[in-house]
Amino acid sequence: MPSDATRDPDAGDVVDVVVLVSGSGTLLQALIAAAADPGYGVRIAAVGADRDGIAALDRARNAGIPTFVCRVEDHPTREAWDRALTEHVAAYAPALVVSAGFLKLVGPDFLARFAGRYVNSHNALLPSFPGMHAPRDAIEYGVKITGATLFVVDAGVDTGAIVAQVTVPVHDDDTEETLTERIKQAERPQLVEYVGRMAREGFVVEGRRVRLGR
Repeated sequence: MPSDATRDPDAGDVVDVVVLVSGSGTLLQALIAAAADPGYGVRIAAVGADRDGIAALDRARNAGIPTFVCRVEDHPTREAWDRALTEHVAAYAPALVVSAGFLKLVGPDFLARFAGRYVNSHNALLPSFPGMHAPRDAIEYGVKITGATLFVVDAGVDTGAIVAQVTVPVHDDDTEETLTERIKQAERPQLVEYVGRMAREGFVVEGRRVRLGR
C-alpha cells in the first residue's frame, strides 16, 4: 500500500476512497454511515456506477457525494470502457477503490492504475463459489457454512489475496434470497471495519497474504 494511503490517527486526516456500485447500494450506505464519523478515517470522494437510475446513486447524491456513470455500451470496446472508467476514478486520486456490488469486471488498464488498491466484497468464502451466483451455488453444493470475503482484486475472477472473511450458516430451508440477505447482514459490518482499518492503519499485499499496518 502506498504511504499516502496510511493515516496518522493523531493528525485528523482522512483517506479518499472511490466506491463503485451497480445496484441498490446497501453496502455503500453502510460505508456512508461509517464515514460520517471523522474518526473512521475515510472520505468517500466519489461513487461511480456502470448504469443510470439505480438506488445506489440516489444514496450517494442524498449524502452529497459526487457521482459518475460509465456505461459499457457508451464505448466502442470493452477496453475503451476500461480506460474511461480508469480515468473517471483516477480523477479523484483515491488511495483505495472499493467495489460495493459493482457487477463489471475491470480490465488491465484499471488494474494497472490501481494495483493492490482495489478491493471487492464477495458473498462466499473464497476460494469456494466464485462468480455471480455464490449463494445459489453454496445451497446446491450442500455446504453448511458460507459467508463473505473481502479481497484485493487481481486479473482473475474472485481470485485475489484475501483481506478478511466472515462465516454465515446455511440453513436447511434457505433459498437463494434468504441466504443472500443473511450474508449481506454479515458482509456490511465486515466491509465497514476493514475498509476503515485499511485506511487508518495502511496495508501491504505480500503474495497471497494481506497484512494490515505499516
